[in-house]
Amino acid sequence: MARTREFDTEAAVTRAMELFWTRGYEATSVRDLTQHLGIGQGSLYAAFGDKDGLYRAALEHYRTTLAAAALRSLEEGADARAAIRTLLTERIRIAVGNGGQGCLAVNAVCERLPQDAATRRTVRDMQDASREALTEVLRAAMERGEIAARHDPHTIAAFLVTFLNGLLVSSKITPDTSSLEPLVEVALTALD
Repeated sequence: MARTREFDTEAAVTRAMELFWTRGYEATSVRDLTQHLGIGQGSLYAAFGDKDGLYRAALEHYRTTLAAAALRSLEEGADARAAIRTLLTERIRIAVGNGGQGCLAVNAVCERLPQDAATRRTVRDMQDASREALTEVLRAAMERGEIAARHDPHTIAAFLVTFLNGLLVSSKITPDTSSLEPLVEVALTALD
């Protein structure tokens, strides 16, 4: 007779996401995970297969919660420039937290690529979604005359995603919002 799972899988994934985000994949051992999650090693393996399976679940959880919420807030903004500014500054605020934890997705790319194709796919999906959402916001803003139409909205969106990636890496080096937020204003000049 199969044993029933005695822990909340979703809560475990959330806690694992936080640990991987703070420490990284390589620096997080299975023992660290079982202690942090309060579960046995057998339970971890039964639920996720292995450490890598739990890491993938944590990245997916990040994609469907925090990354998705950022895009929803972007789409809800009435003024494109203000919405993009808020998106970028909010990402800075989160990334400088805990002494410069950065962004889980960008951290994953820096730590796991080029060898980890699954991580590449997951993060590429996140970036594609960001680029598509930004493209639509920019296209609508251009049609309303809010921002200059001198550049293709897809190109500006790709620039903003690339800028954000660099900003998130920089947040680990200089975890200081007062140093990073002025850079957002410089990036927003691309909309002029």
